[in-house]
Amino acid sequence: MQKPIPALFMRGGTSRGPFFLESDLPLDGAGRDRVLLAVMGSPDPRQIDGLGGAHPLTSKVGIVRRSAVPGVDLDFLFAQLQPDKDTVDTTPNCGNMLAAVVPFALERGIVPVQGETTTLRVLTLNTDMQCDITVQTPGGRVSYEGEARIDGVPGTSAPISIDFLDTAGSVCSSLLPTGNARDTIDGIEVTCIDNGMPLVLLRAGDVGRSGYEDVAELNADTELKARIERLRIACGHAMGLGDVSSKNYPKMTLIAAPRRGGSLATRSFIPHVCHDAIGVLAAVTVATACVLPGTVAEGQAVMPEGAVKTVSVEHPTGEFSVELELDPLDPHKVVRAALLRTARLIMRGEVMVPSSLF
Repeated sequence: MQKPIPALFMRGGTSRGPFFLESDLPLDGAGRDRVLLAVMGSPDPRQIDGLGGAHPLTSKVGIVRRSAVPGVDLDFLFAQLQPDKDTVDTTPNCGNMLAAVVPFALERGIVPVQGETTTLRVLTLNTDMQCDITVQTPGGRVSYEGEARIDGVPGTSAPISIDFLDTAGSVCSSLLPTGNARDTIDGIEVTCIDNGMPLVLLRAGDVGRSGYEDVAELNADTELKARIERLRIACGHAMGLGDVSSKNYPKMTLIAAPRRGGSLATRSFIPHVCHDAIGVLAAVTVATACVLPGTVAEGQAVMPEGAVKTVSVEHPTGEFSVELELDPLDPHKVVRAALLRTARLIMRGEVMVPSSLF
C-alpha cells in the first residue's frame, strides 16, 4: 500500500524540489523526515526511487503554511537532503527555494492574489528571517513567463523580487561571529560572516588556486577539497557552530579579483561540492563582505560609489547581482538586501510513499 501526498514540483532560482503544505505531512519531525527521505529517494547516490536529482541543488524540499505571526503572511520551512545520506537538515536557509514560496501558496489557494502583482511577507522558520516577496499575478493568476533572466537557468521567466528585511546573524550569533572582519585560522586568512548564510571567505591564491577554475576541475581536486574541509571544521568552531563535520554550513567560498566586469569572482563549495553558480543568501553574504572594511575581499572587490550599491558576484556560470543599502549614519552597516530571482511550476500532483511511514 502507498499513500498519496499532494505536492507541487517547483523550480526556485537555480534549485528545485517538491513543495508541500505542512498539514499534508506528519506533524512530528522524525515522521516528517522519514517521509521526505522516501519522497526524494535518499539515501542513494542516484536517488533512483524518488524525486531527487542526484545533486544537493536538486535534493531540496519546501514546506509552507499560513503564518500566525502578526504582519507575516506565510511561514516557510526549508529542508536540505543529500543524495547519499539519510539526513534532513532544517537549520540553513535557501534563498533559491524561497523564490517559489509565494507562487506555491498562490497556486494552492492558501493566500489570495492582490492584483497585477502580489507582495507577501514570508518568515523562514529555519533562521527566523523575514522577507517581502513580489510576484507577477496579472489576471489573478501567477505568471511564469517574462523577460527576467538569471544565470544558471536557461531561458527567461517572470521576475520575482526578494527584499530581505534582516539577515545578519541568521545562524551564527552575529554578522561577524568571531568578532573580527578577518582572522587567521589553520594558517589561512579568512572572513567568517553570516548575512543570511554562514560563510567562510578565503582568497583562492592563499590555497594555490586562481579562483577562475571550472567546476569540474575543482570537484576533481581532492587535495584542495581536503584542505578546505579541514579549514571549514576549524572555522565552524571559531564561529560558535560547534562540530560542523556533518552540517551543510558554513559554506566555503574562494574569492579572486573580478574577471568579467563584476565586483568579485567566487567559487562556492556547498560545502563539499563546488556550486555551478552561487546560492542566493551566499551571494548576499559575499556582497556584504565586499562592502565591509577589513575583510579578505578588501583589495579584491571592485565596488561602486554611493549608499546603495549593486554588487555583481561572479560565479562559474555567470553573475549574481545583489543590491545593498548602507546605513547613512553608519556606512559599514547594511540595512537592506534585495535581489531578483525566477521560479516555475514544473508539475502538480501526488507523490507516493509507503503507507507504513505514517
